[in-house]
Parts: sequence; C-alpha cells; structure tokens
Amino acid sequence: MINRIVTIFLLFSCTIGVRAQQITFSEPYRDDIQTMNFDILGKMNGNTVIFKDVRWKYALNFFNDSMRLVKQQELDFLPSKTLNVDCIAYNEHIWLIYQYQKKGILYCMAQKVDAKGEKINEAIELDTTSIGSVGDNKIYSSIYSDDKKSIVVFKMQRKDEQANFLVKLFDKDLQLRQQSRFSIPYEDRRNSFGDFFADNDGNFVFSDVERANHRDAGSKISLFIKPPGEDTLKIKRVPFDSAFADEVMVKIDNLNKKYIVSTLYYTERSGNIEGLYNYIYDAAGDSSYASVFTAFNDELRAVARATGRNKSAFDDFFLRNVVLKRDGSFIITAEDQTSQSSGMNNFNRFDYLYGSPFFSPYDYYMYRPSYFGMYRPFNSFGNPNIRYYNDNILILSVSKTGIPEWTNIIHKQQVSDENDNYLSFNLFNTSGEIHFLFNDITKRDKLLSDNIVTPDGKVKRNPTLRTYEKGFEFMPKFAKQVGARQLIVPCTYRGQICFAKIDF
Repeated sequence: MINRIVTIFLLFSCTIGVRAQQITFSEPYRDDIQTMNFDILGKMNGNTVIFKDVRWKYALNFFNDSMRLVKQQELDFLPSKTLNVDCIAYNEHIWLIYQYQKKGILYCMAQKVDAKGEKINEAIELDTTSIGSVGDNKIYSSIYSDDKKSIVVFKMQRKDEQANFLVKLFDKDLQLRQQSRFSIPYEDRRNSFGDFFADNDGNFVFSDVERANHRDAGSKISLFIKPPGEDTLKIKRVPFDSAFADEVMVKIDNLNKKYIVSTLYYTERSGNIEGLYNYIYDAAGDSSYASVFTAFNDELRAVARATGRNKSAFDDFFLRNVVLKRDGSFIITAEDQTSQSSGMNNFNRFDYLYGSPFFSPYDYYMYRPSYFGMYRPFNSFGNPNIRYYNDNILILSVSKTGIPEWTNIIHKQQVSDENDNYLSFNLFNTSGEIHFLFNDITKRDKLLSDNIVTPDGKVKRNPTLRTYEKGFEFMPKFAKQVGARQLIVPCTYRGQICFAKIDF
C-alpha cells in the first residue's frame, strides 16, 4: 500500500528550535480518476471525511489519522444520475442536499446520514419544479451560515428582464422557517450578481453590479438583504457611483454583525485598475459604517508588476480572499492571473465580468457561483491550446473602518498548459500567522512553497515542503483546513487523485 509519512524539518531564522512538519499521503485507488469530483468535509469522530463523485457514483470516504481508508460508504440510495450533491457536515451527521429529475419534474431532496455515512430515516422533499423542455436541470442551490444553523435552498429564474427568486430558509434540522418569492430587474449585459450568502441570523445576502452605460459616470453596486420573517427585500445602494467596479466580493462578519463589500476599481471606462474600494455595512444598525477608496501608489505598483508598466501593474489582479479578524479589521488578498490562447490573451476582465465562461448566458435558471478555487475535473474544461499564468499575490491589511494599514507582495511565477488545477494558492491560520501555500513549479518537480505573513505584515519564506516520494503533485488551492494546525491537500499520483494531510 502507498501510505507514506514524510517528515520535513524546517529551521526558522527567528527561533533556535526546530519545528517538524509531517505529510501523510492517502492510498491512490484505481477508481479515483482525475475526472472525479470531491469535497473535503472535515473531521468527524477523529476521521477525515471526503465526499466523492465518480461518474454519478457517490461515496463518503473516511480516513484515520494515518490517512488510511477505514471505510468507504457507498451512497447507493441516491437516485441514478443525481445532480449537484451539496454536503453540510456536523459533528454527528451530514445533510446531503441533491437534485434529480423524474420525467418533467425536478426534485430537490435532502438525506441525513450519520458519522459512518449510513442513512438516517427517509429523504425529505424540499421543493419541486416542473421544468418541461427547459435544458438546464440543475436549478437549485444551497448555502448555509457559518454556524450551520441556517440553511437556504433557492432557485433563480431569468425571464423578461427580471430575476425571479424562490428562497426557502431552513433550520439545522431542515425544518422550514420561511418561504419567500421576490423579483429584481435584471439585464443580461448590464447586471452581474455576486455569490449568495446566509448569515447566522438567517439573512439571505447577495450583491449586484450594474454596468455603466454611455450616460453613467460609473458602476452602481447594490447589496440585497432578505431578512427572515419579513416579506420585503432590503436594497442598500453602495456609494460607488463615481468609479467603475470590477467583480465584487462580499464577506459576512458574523461576530461584528458587518457585511464587507470589496472590489478593485478603475476611474476611466475600460481603464487601468486604480485601487481597492471597501464598503462596510452595519447589519445590526442597518446603516453604512465605512466607504473608502484606496489608490495604489507607484511604489506598490513597481513591486507588484510582473511585466509591463507601473500604470498597468494591477490590471491582471483579481480578488481572492477576505480573512476576518476579531476586532472587525480584515485582510484582503488578490492574485495576478492571465491566460493565453494561440498567442493572444484570452482572459479579459471586461469580457468575463458580465459573462463568465463557465455558464451559459442562455440558461433559463442560473446561479453563477465564484469559480475561483472551484475544482474543474481534468478534461472537462481542459484545452491544450490554453496556457494559464498565476503570478504575484497582493496582501492588504484593512482596519475596521476600511482604511489599509499595510500592504505586501508575495512573489511567485506559475504557468501550466491545458488546466490550472495545480496553480494559484491557499491560505490557513496558525497562531495569528497566515500561511500561503502554493506550488513552486520553477523546478522539474513541483515543490510546495510555504510563505508566512505575520500580524505586522512581514513575509517570511519557509523552506519548501519536500517529500522523498516522487510522482505526487499537490493541488493546494483546493485544500481545506481541518484543524488548528492541520490541512488536507488534494494530490494526483499517476493519473489518480489522493489526499495529503499536512501537520504544522
């Protein structure tokens, strides 16, 4: 069996002692092919639980602390060709929310399984839709709050320049708390909804960027909030009419009852990225808390640019993460990302922003989740004529009033043909420090680079995480932190997917 434990000793320049890091690989199995979908659910009863989908065959895999497979529970009670299975894991059970079609009816169902993956009771019907001749049969989406006490199942239909929503709010036991319907004006080439969220109070939250036309001086950003127990939809206009917005990122700060809205902006139509805009909404007081434009200076531009002029240094950067702090401040990261096809740049922010390449603009029902960090099975989007580039990382620490406190750049250069699953980065927290993990692909073998950002903004580069085993390739951007100092990282080995546990 290929169950390997590799210990890496790292000598920190700021300490006298030696800290060991341990990498433990799971066994690559023949059926775990690279077209497999997976979801790392976390820890249950000391085991790491991973959901797998291989050609409509679903299973929960349970790995012990040595990453040995102790059980594979086939989910054969799910109907044939079940669509879009979402997992919500608790300490003692997991909810599986799924869709399947029977004749012209689409069913949205929920099945509860225990910590061993075995079925508890019968499936619960959450909603049904008559889809008739509609082509898209993945119309339901499910989201949940940070505390997992609020679960929202919704669908969105676009028709006659309207986005029509059905939103069902459930508690942690999937008991219906409220059902709501509402409509919002929506034009295909003018509006762009962001990701959808549920906060710990059960509010359904999302953003909309309204693209400026030739008469407008800038974009319009709105924050939509559907409170539980109310029939009306709150619409909060973000004070952003004097600039043009890139894709908007929203982060729910449940501890401080705030919603953070962030975007890169430019001041001329189709111009260069000028800086970062942060808006903070006070959910408890139902009021604006902060609205701040921060222009990037020439010194930062000179450090951040990979090629070209300082003026265009941030034109290929895209927001990636918002990391919350207890006092209401936060850290924002962005990454330099481009792609080329047949010698031409195929990844243009002014094209993708109002029409992602990963969903059809003709879908009758649609929800566009953020596709950054979403696993794309090999050959599903693979194009041998496309070359992907993921370069430098921008890090900004922002105060609770939206004002940047410090900035830094982590330098990296990554390139790959056909797919970008090994590119980009992931981050996790250990004792106040943030680790940035990414593949160093400048060498023949991909090595996992570990950069630490301290609370005062300094970057320390640890020695790369080397293994004595050949053939393993990490996919760090799909990793998940499952413990205070523990991370599960997907890998490939000889055409099969496996998982590595890294203890720091």
